[in-house]
Amino acid sequence: MIVAFSLFVLCQLVGEVLVRLANISVPGPVVGIILLVCWLSWRGHVPPDVQRTSSGLLTHLSLLFIPAGTGVMVHMHKLRAEWLPILAALLLGTLLTLIVTVLVFIAVARLTGAGPAATTASGGGD
Repeated sequence: MIVAFSLFVLCQLVGEVLVRLANISVPGPVVGIILLVCWLSWRGHVPPDVQRTSSGLLTHLSLLFIPAGTGVMVHMHKLRAEWLPILAALLLGTLLTLIVTVLVFIAVARLTGAGPAATTASGGGD
């Protein structure tokens, strides 16, 4: 467990360093998780220790949202000042996500031959 947790923290640290060196506006932990996924893909499998540790972290995932909630409260003045663009971005982002999800679902259903869309598209079903 210590080795796996150290791997997670190391990936986050490398992500933070890369973000600061490149001066990009992506959170370091996001870059770190991408690095972890790339490393695991390169290995071809997830080591059992990493799997157990990540499962343990996921069971307590709700605790990891407490700092984010605190951050929102600390920056409440920014939210009050810019609530309209934030609301627009949330609504537009949600709408675009739903549309893309539906289109991907339809495309996969047609490719795999599953679902009523594939039957209708192939001329059958009547």
